[in-house]
Amino acid sequence: MKRALFLLACLFALTAQSDPILVPDVSQDEVQVRQGFTGTELLLFGAILDPSGSRAAANYDIIVVLKGPAQPIRVREKEQIGGIWMNAESSDFRSAPSYFAVASSSPINEIVDDRTAAIYELGTRFIQLSPSGTIDPEEQARFTAGFVDLRERQSLYKEQIGGVSISEDVLYQARLSLPSNVTTGTYTAETFAVSNGRVIASEVAKVEVRKVGFERFVELFSQQQSFLYGLLAVALSIFMGWLAGRLFALI
Repeated sequence: MKRALFLLACLFALTAQSDPILVPDVSQDEVQVRQGFTGTELLLFGAILDPSGSRAAANYDIIVVLKGPAQPIRVREKEQIGGIWMNAESSDFRSAPSYFAVASSSPINEIVDDRTAAIYELGTRFIQLSPSGTIDPEEQARFTAGFVDLRERQSLYKEQIGGVSISEDVLYQARLSLPSNVTTGTYTAETFAVSNGRVIASEVAKVEVRKVGFERFVELFSQQQSFLYGLLAVALSIFMGWLAGRLFALI
């Protein structure tokens, strides 16, 4: 049913378009994080047609990039001092996506050159992190690579080469998984149609990831009543410590 609706929308838009059109969508525009949330999978799909009426996807590659809300972050480098691993140098970044995943119909280095990939952030090594203050380029590259590697091991940054499938030379789809440790907020799913190394069309769809139930109550309470939330957290920690001490004394 959705495929038919997409094709109708494309055909209607073609009457007023001279460039190829791209109509993306997401299987769910809201992800609810509840207690026991183990992650979910998003289906990103859509269609692309040429104004001439040809099956345009036959001449295009598709790249889909899903990004989580950006946040400031500090990256610390560990160093072994006297046989003990300790925090050494650090670097601050003003803006880093909390989640980043890219899927493509072909290997990205075969679709676009590095310059184009860097402009549109088509891959984990092209993520544009904004450092705070002045930093040596080599040092920035080292911290960036370390940060990306850490996020990849946490399943928060990923690449799926060949993760976009195209059917009937018109419709495309990609499946991207969100792990249980995702950050809440607005996620953007940007789809790029590429031909002969150039991005011909791009469109954005949005997904809202939010906590519901008791987790939502705790999140709002910590944001709106931060001082009281801090007092309760300290009081709870003291009580749990006292209770543990009493239990061990009875054993």
